[in-house]
Amino acid sequence: MMIQEDAHVYERRRVLYGVIAAVFVLFLGRLYQLQMIYKDEYGRKSEENSIRTIPKEPVRGNMYDRSGKLVVDNRPAFTLTIMPFEFDKKNIPLLSSILEIDPAFLRDRLKRGEAFSRFQPVKILRDLSFKTLSAIEENRERLPGVDYDIESKRFYTTKAYASHILGYAKEISESQLKASNGDYVQGDIIGSSGLEAVYERTLRGKKGAEFSTVNVRGQVVGSFNKGKSDIPSVAGQDLKLTMDFGVQMLAESLMTGQRGSLVAVDPQTGGILAMVSKPDYDLNVFSGVVPADTWRDLNNNPDRPLYNRATLSRYPPGSTFKPLLALAALENGIVPPTWRIYCNGAFRFGNKVFHDLHVHGSVNMVEAIQHSCNVYFYQVMLKVGLDNWSSMGARFGFGRLTGIDIFEENPGLLPTTQFMNKRYGPRGWTRGFLPSLGIGQGEVGVTPLQMALYCAALANKGHYHQPHTVQAVIDKVNGREDTVAYTTRDIQIKPEHWDLVREGMRRAVMEAGGTGAAAKVKGIEVAGKTGTAQNPHGKDHAWFIGFAPFDNPRIAIAVLVENAGFGGAVAAPVAGMCMEQYFYGRLVRFDGQRPKAGGAIAQSQPAARTTGRN
Repeated sequence: MMIQEDAHVYERRRVLYGVIAAVFVLFLGRLYQLQMIYKDEYGRKSEENSIRTIPKEPVRGNMYDRSGKLVVDNRPAFTLTIMPFEFDKKNIPLLSSILEIDPAFLRDRLKRGEAFSRFQPVKILRDLSFKTLSAIEENRERLPGVDYDIESKRFYTTKAYASHILGYAKEISESQLKASNGDYVQGDIIGSSGLEAVYERTLRGKKGAEFSTVNVRGQVVGSFNKGKSDIPSVAGQDLKLTMDFGVQMLAESLMTGQRGSLVAVDPQTGGILAMVSKPDYDLNVFSGVVPADTWRDLNNNPDRPLYNRATLSRYPPGSTFKPLLALAALENGIVPPTWRIYCNGAFRFGNKVFHDLHVHGSVNMVEAIQHSCNVYFYQVMLKVGLDNWSSMGARFGFGRLTGIDIFEENPGLLPTTQFMNKRYGPRGWTRGFLPSLGIGQGEVGVTPLQMALYCAALANKGHYHQPHTVQAVIDKVNGREDTVAYTTRDIQIKPEHWDLVREGMRRAVMEAGGTGAAAKVKGIEVAGKTGTAQNPHGKDHAWFIGFAPFDNPRIAIAVLVENAGFGGAVAAPVAGMCMEQYFYGRLVRFDGQRPKAGGAIAQSQPAARTTGRN
């Protein structure tokens, strides 16, 4: 009996020892696995739990004008951050009262930040005032996890807005964040319009990182590896623009109180010298925190200040389209330069009478451009026909996008036979539509940018350059300027035809009876064409296109003032003053004294007596 019990006890001990041995082997194997096989993986995870990464924002790239003058800079700004792991949400009422924001807004920001990481600082509010910073410091003991970073915000060195070209950068939206493929995180600043958006990758730079050691409670206890592992941020590259901010500032001043646009171009390169869309807005509003009511007011403003009239609008060009029709007639051999008509102030076609404002008598093509004779071009259009006219318009880029580097434009509308058939049906339109198209009325629609490029091509006899506002990208490290490449093409037209049309435009400004005399510039020969476009919704729109100097053009300009009347009286003097500013650096017609803004447009110089609807 005793022997059997001893055997049973022995058996149980053996099983127990076996189990203990098995457990020991299991633990030993697991220890080997952790220490030897998975040491790299778990080492990284351990390091992540003990090291906190603080992103360091790069300084955004600057912008310079064509002469190298700094126009868009950066200034320091303070941004409040919260570390979710350390922050006690019971302190939300206190913090929201200090920041003077809605507690619900604060909770929402924290919630979205925590969804990304509880161990990364969440950006709550930018551009903190000194008063707010002082209040945070006074309550720091009561606000664990609350801190602030020094970031940068945009600073504009000139009085010119140039808002529709320069654009603005703001905090990334939810939709932009989803489309960023992980390149951005909540709270990042991203270019949202104009050059800030188009050159976002260039201007942004690269984020850096600062590593700190934290304890088991997530509190920072010191710098990791004495800062040797920190990654410095890389500042964004700079942009050198083609713009002349002296012209830009004057143009904005002259257009104050108006609705319309001005675009000035370098005919030799296609570089934008100035681009104004009025009404506009102050970019300083977007350099820090944009109050919700300010953003709402800008979007709900009936004058649409955020809308770029220079590139997105569509206006009938009026008589500024007459040189294009003249070229179509000459190139197709339909009308010789010497062809004359007698203008008695009206032209009858079928049962409709097309009017002119004046009786011009006998005129040829050059004189018809000089005096802006409607009757002449009514008849030329009937001879040229829709297809030849629209074909010439397409050669100048009308009806399609120009490719400007702010990526915000409307192609306009250049009617063709196919378009007219689609809109009205093959029997719904007749040749009676053509006379109006011949003087830039009817279905045709253009942008001021397209008109400036059209004028530049007339100025340089057919060299059409892709419009652009960025001349080069500047590397901050070595100062190297990398010129940005743009396309150029030639509009093939006989030299004598260019000469004839340009002569008509020269006479329109420089000789008696011309409609654009108000665009004259002292000591410089100017060529141009006025236009007055009928508007079914109110007063006529005033147009002027022009270039100078006549023999070696360095500036081409298009001015459009909505509901302002005659182009010769309103738009031409604006163009003339902007050309003076470009050539002389001041207004020589005023002995260097600038005219009053806005209402001084029409009164800045007495307009010459007009001889047609122009």
